[in-house]
Amino acid sequence: YDLQKTTDVKLEVYNLLGQKVKTLVNKKQAKGKYEIYWHGLDDFGNKVATGNYFLKFETENYSKVQKMLLIK
Repeated sequence: YDLQKTTDVKLEVYNLLGQKVKTLVNKKQAKGKYEIYWHGLDDFGNKVATGNYFLKFETENYSKVQKMLLIK
């Protein structure tokens, strides 16, 4: 993702039931380009099941949800 200015960023993975599975980012980040990889683990380090998940990206002035498929 690409940030146009320094802002608070929250990037989270949710399952189809709307339950949060993993927080990937939750901090202030400077302007620039970033890459994040999710290795199919939950917040406790457990492997999650193959299937559909939602990725929620939030900043102070923007929010977007994308569907993704985890294949093992």
